[in-house]
Amino acid sequence: MGDYGGMRIFVHQIFILVSKFIMPIFFNKEFLKGRWFENNIEGWKWCWRSLLFQKMLGMNRHVPFPVSHNNIIGKIDNIYFNVNDMNNFQHMGCYFQNWSGGKIIIGEGTYIAPNVGLITENHNFYHLDAHDEPKDIIIGKDCWIGMNVVILPGVKLGNHTIVGAGAVVTRSFEEGNCVIGGVAAKKIKDLEKQLVSKLNN
Repeated sequence: MGDYGGMRIFVHQIFILVSKFIMPIFFNKEFLKGRWFENNIEGWKWCWRSLLFQKMLGMNRHVPFPVSHNNIIGKIDNIYFNVNDMNNFQHMGCYFQNWSGGKIIIGEGTYIAPNVGLITENHNFYHLDAHDEPKDIIIGKDCWIGMNVVILPGVKLGNHTIVGAGAVVTRSFEEGNCVIGGVAAKKIKDLEKQLVSKLNN
């Protein structure tokens, strides 16, 4: 068992070394760091998968970091996040919609579940071929956006906001430290600030 464990570690180290040499050719080096890449094979696995679907087959080719082909990523220059949260771009069905310039800002330590839509602009009610002016979406630190959530233009969520699965968030909850949910989303309960602070320090 010990020999097998040692061989596995050796193979992982070789995999990481080869990936570190090859992947900066295809992806922006500034994104190939942080907890998913430093002595961790997970981030490098994302790169190899994305090399096929993203760079060769052209799904999200414009994105300079590895991202799942099951997601739709808009204007990358207006998406802001911490490299330690690269996991948010690796699962299924998320839609980062900001083609016309609206910013999507994701605070450090925030988790985004599959099938989440972040929408910075809507169709105009009176002329559906046109769009309203885009509005930024700002999500604070240490938030959790549950599966199938839709966040609409202009929404701001304060630090440690938990959004229940299937919610449609139409307005801001800038105070944070709360659980919200429903259609349209409303506050379900406040979180104990002292406990939140204790567990995150």
